[in-house]
Amino acid sequence: MPYSRDSSDSPFNSPPPETLTVSELNRRVRRLLESSFDFVWVEGEISNFAAPSSGHWYFSLKDNGAQVRCAMFRNRNQRVRFRPENGAHIRLRCRVSLYEGRGEFQLIVEHMEHAGAGALQAAFEQLKAKLLVEGLFDPARKRPLPAQIARLGVVTSPTGAAIHDILTVLRRRWPAMEVYILPVAVQGEAAAGEIVAAIERANRLAASGEVALDALIVGRGGGSLEDLWAFNEEVVARAIAASTLPVVSAVGHEVDFTIADMVADARAATPSAAAELLSPDREEWLLRLQQLERNLQRQMQRHLAEARRHLEHLQKRLRHPGQQLREQAQRLDELEQRLVRAQHHQLQRRRGELALLESRLQARSPLPRIQRLGDELRGLQQRLEAAMRRKLQLAASQLSHLGQLLDSVSPLATLDRGYAILTTDGQQVVRDARAVAPGQRLEARLARGRLELTVDAVLDNEKGDDDQQRRE
Repeated sequence: MPYSRDSSDSPFNSPPPETLTVSELNRRVRRLLESSFDFVWVEGEISNFAAPSSGHWYFSLKDNGAQVRCAMFRNRNQRVRFRPENGAHIRLRCRVSLYEGRGEFQLIVEHMEHAGAGALQAAFEQLKAKLLVEGLFDPARKRPLPAQIARLGVVTSPTGAAIHDILTVLRRRWPAMEVYILPVAVQGEAAAGEIVAAIERANRLAASGEVALDALIVGRGGGSLEDLWAFNEEVVARAIAASTLPVVSAVGHEVDFTIADMVADARAATPSAAAELLSPDREEWLLRLQQLERNLQRQMQRHLAEARRHLEHLQKRLRHPGQQLREQAQRLDELEQRLVRAQHHQLQRRRGELALLESRLQARSPLPRIQRLGDELRGLQQRLEAAMRRKLQLAASQLSHLGQLLDSVSPLATLDRGYAILTTDGQQVVRDARAVAPGQRLEARLARGRLELTVDAVLDNEKGDDDQQRRE
């Protein structure tokens, strides 16, 4: 049998391969790259940086062995708080993609920060673990926010977007709230110290009553980890924890999270959200007031209807005032007559009682007794005067007699009879001749005057008397 070949096995009969255009190829490659990679972090050095009028940023990121093109569009780079420069070492969060127009592999940047942010992140985690162990994140330690706030303290930069957002929200929601701004630097080396000092100052002002603050907002707008680092400092965290005023932390954007957010009594995703958290909604209050007004009107209408029904009931019971006046006039006349009769009877009774009392008073008049006692007093005075005269006469007679007796025994009377009193220099009276010695000076007191004497000789009285007797 002769050999025959199946024409279906011929390669010329297979379907031709798919032919792609350059645009379709680049599109498929871009989709493949974007679906194969999630967000990645890439670190390197900036070169060929360009910022055209569109606001987008274009640059290359390189290391020692390679480089890659990067694009960061305006809606993303507006959040970056520093200006990239050629030669800067940065860290990017980005998506892997392909620029279809030129078929160039590139990175679409979502977030940019300095390369040192890795060390900062490690420090962040270390401090977070330390404060967690100490209980500074414990919800039981945190204070509840006041239900009504009259004056709000805000610790932030006076020129940043945060204070503008807060004031805008408060003007819209609750214009009556007063805002006390404590200006601080929110980034840089001095920022943490200024924030701590502002928190402590706010608490002193509230404690002294100088500024009656009810709560504090501590925060700033968004930025890189380095920009927000002041709110990751331990001193700031401890100042917030020690605050007696309730503290709301409002740092950065919703994706930003700091140590201050964890320690604060409440965390707001943005400064605007913090203002909304601490302020009542004026529209809600107006609606509530309108509802209360409607309730009040209904209550008033119901009370008025009840009062109207009661008034109608009273009107039916009400008699003509003329009739009431006549009845009242008649009643008044009757009362007047009864009052006159009662007064007359009372006067008659009082007159009888008065006459009885007058007679009893006259019977008990003290005048006769006073006259009798006066006579007795005068008699007693006369007797007293006579007794006093007799007593004085008797006393005078006794005094005269005693004087005579005294004169009879007085030594002065003896001196009048020619006697003298001898005394020594020591004023001792000489009674015995043997008590003096020849030559001793004596004084002789006479009835009138004194004599100074000198003893010539001392004679024994007994011996002298015997000699005298023998001579006789």
